[in-house]
Amino acid sequence: MRSTGRKTVLRKWLLIGLVAFGFNSAWADTETPPQILFTNVHVFDGVNEKRIENASVLVEGNLIKTVSKREITAPDATVVDGGGRTLLPGFVEAHAHLMLMGPSLPQMEAATTWEDFGIHGTQMAEMYLMQGFTTVRDAGGANGGLRRAIDSGAIVGPRFYTSAAFLGTRGGHADFANFSSPPGASTNFSRLNMAQEVDSVADVQKYGRNNFRMGATQLKYMQSGGVVSAFDPWQLLAGSQQEIEAAVQVANEYGSYVMAHSYRKEAMMNALNAGVKSIEHGFSFDCEVAKLMKKKGAFITTNLTAFDPGLLDIPAVANVPSSLAKAKSASATFSGYIDNMKKCPVKRAFQTDCVGSVAACNIQIAYEKHLNNDFFGPYTSLVTMTSTGGELVALSGDFMNPYTKGKLGVIEEGAYADILIVDGNPLEDFTVVGTGTKWFGADLRPDSPETLRVIMKDGKIYKNTL
Repeated sequence: MRSTGRKTVLRKWLLIGLVAFGFNSAWADTETPPQILFTNVHVFDGVNEKRIENASVLVEGNLIKTVSKREITAPDATVVDGGGRTLLPGFVEAHAHLMLMGPSLPQMEAATTWEDFGIHGTQMAEMYLMQGFTTVRDAGGANGGLRRAIDSGAIVGPRFYTSAAFLGTRGGHADFANFSSPPGASTNFSRLNMAQEVDSVADVQKYGRNNFRMGATQLKYMQSGGVVSAFDPWQLLAGSQQEIEAAVQVANEYGSYVMAHSYRKEAMMNALNAGVKSIEHGFSFDCEVAKLMKKKGAFITTNLTAFDPGLLDIPAVANVPSSLAKAKSASATFSGYIDNMKKCPVKRAFQTDCVGSVAACNIQIAYEKHLNNDFFGPYTSLVTMTSTGGELVALSGDFMNPYTKGKLGVIEEGAYADILIVDGNPLEDFTVVGTGTKWFGADLRPDSPETLRVIMKDGKIYKNTL
């Protein structure tokens, strides 16, 4: 009797303890997750050019459970009739800067607070999701806080892969300090861990490890210069090979990878030989670079707005003599990119690289979609915006990847339920994904394209106008 009594007391206190720590029956997830059944859709799966005609897709919880041309029996599911429209994966933006609102780097350095950055990032996150991007890889400036807010449901936004602080040399493309600021001095960007000056292997290791501590999923190394930045020629070869290898070494410690801002061919080749897996911009791309990329299993992301004929008329370029000279030189050097990419295609992901207001970036995103189709056609563009981007972000590995339950950028069983439904067939009429034919001087765009009828991320519907 005493033994039985002690067991009863132990069970009672064990039950109280489990409830206190949240281990109740609901938390144990013993019930079937909610189901949503999409019917009467034609599926572009993110990989194959031919759609799966007259199909249905069953979502259970936050994963795709079934994709079938046969009728799916799911009596408890919420049914969404696609009306013969196209169902496809949520888009992946592989190079964005959600925290950088502009209007210029000096303004952000001298007169911007963490509240300004945070508010802008919150608005950018929602805008991206409403444009159909269910995943965004931030290429510098954002730490892990924005992702925590999105994933907790505190704010609305896409899945978010962050690089934390840009890593770059003194006078390089990550040097946002005021003109007279001495080497190593604290800056607005460094205090907020948005950009860090790294001028040795030890610096790269210290700040690279700190980036992962601050929530990075991969590292961003600024290897080349830029056009509108203050101190760096675009031809710059910044950082020694040992320093680039140090960044790769740190990323490897965390099971992740390095993305490198690289313009010149020499920069790209050096980066790839050092173990960099993602070439950013890569405007001097040619078939020799392509061969090495394939050997190394690397990806490239390129903002095609760089090839816009009106680029030299942008105020930030046209009104600054040094920037205008750099832009003219760069345009002449980069002229072979499109032909080389068609001749020697590699795994290329979508990139917008917008720094500015939410309204301006909304316009630029739509124009970048348009240019992808204009240069490479609808099928290649859709693959670029879906499955290739999904493969790229997955390089962050098992440790640092916050989303490991399923694949991204594809419609297949077991993949994450990140789903769009658009009017018509984007393989025939690409405008239905929300394109814009004009960049500077374009009218303001709606919060979400009218032709984008359903937006689902992680099994939750954020827009449905069917």
